[in-house]
Amino acid sequence: MRRLAIIGGGPAGLRAAEIAAARGLEVTLFDAKRSTGRKLLVAGRGGLNLTHGEEFARFVERYAGPGQPEGFWRRVLEDFTPTMLREWAEELGVETFQQRTGRVYPREMKAAPLLRRWVERLRGAGVKFAMSHQWKGLMPGKPLELHFAVPNGHDIHLADAVILALGGASWPVTGSDGTWVEALRRLGVGVNDLEPANCGWECEWPAEVLALAEGQPLKNIAVRAAGHEAVGELMVTAYGLEGGAIYQVGRTLRGMERPELAIDFKPELTVGDLVRTMESVRVDMAAECRERWRLSDAAHAVLTWGIGPVSLEELAARVKACPVGLVRPRPIDEAISSAGGVKWEELDGNLMVRKLPGVFVAGEMIDWEAPTGGYLMQGCFATGTLAGRAASDFLVA
Repeated sequence: MRRLAIIGGGPAGLRAAEIAAARGLEVTLFDAKRSTGRKLLVAGRGGLNLTHGEEFARFVERYAGPGQPEGFWRRVLEDFTPTMLREWAEELGVETFQQRTGRVYPREMKAAPLLRRWVERLRGAGVKFAMSHQWKGLMPGKPLELHFAVPNGHDIHLADAVILALGGASWPVTGSDGTWVEALRRLGVGVNDLEPANCGWECEWPAEVLALAEGQPLKNIAVRAAGHEAVGELMVTAYGLEGGAIYQVGRTLRGMERPELAIDFKPELTVGDLVRTMESVRVDMAAECRERWRLSDAAHAVLTWGIGPVSLEELAARVKACPVGLVRPRPIDEAISSAGGVKWEELDGNLMVRKLPGVFVAGEMIDWEAPTGGYLMQGCFATGTLAGRAASDFLVA
């Protein structure tokens, strides 16, 4: 029987194991931790946002990025759609529901029941689990020679094919520490540096802003960065800003020499609308606008930070595009996900490394990123599905 090794026990690796085992392969899943699925459990602290229910064409656009093969994500996501992911969960006895926002969660809002049933299914299908195996590299050939650090020293396993699904470099407590980057580079595989994505950004708030705004949300806003716009919420923190709105423009901010965010506090109104509600005000417009424009204390503090005397028109324009200079993203170990990874040109259409026949990659190891909201999880499931099928086809060809 042909031997398939899968390294990494996140959603991409577990899904690849499920696909390959169903095709009759001898599958062993290796994980650096003592138990598998740590990333699912950490994601489950927020309820385990599995996918998103928005219209499919818009859904696919969320994954667009530089260097990707034309049509890759449409093909992969059509092969394992958000609807299919929900049906898969139902087969495990996990009912899902869709929020008004479009986000899809298990009804129980927990990851542990799903993970437990999933692992039971995999064991029943013959998948073997090798825990406390930290991947250190491989020797190409037939078979592939896989090297691991284990509690008692070093271990070597032979496999006819391998799927690498070690994640990015966010949430290192789950085992996704990014140490695989150098191992692949030593084999001549091009890898873009890992960077924080879906993360907060630092800025230098003055004490008077933090006194009113720290820990407070900025709701129903839009943000813009270099022509890219996102809607959602932000949270003012001691170090800067967090929240879904800034996550969505993170790639744009990383590409700016001097990153700056423009916040639109009233996206449903025009400058003209705002001016008309304040036309009777003659003094202290900065104070009066809080009531007239229904601004929260936090929004008002950010809006009026550092401004001197301004005209009504200038103040209204600032409401629509309040500039916030940013310094840097938060550290990668705080990020929800990471950007960077194996370059697309290193992979064929089935996610096999061109220079390493029989070596496939899946999930966040590839250089793609998507916003929070279920897109990250769906992308990992979908690429795990593709890699599992492709590795199976490779071994039976």
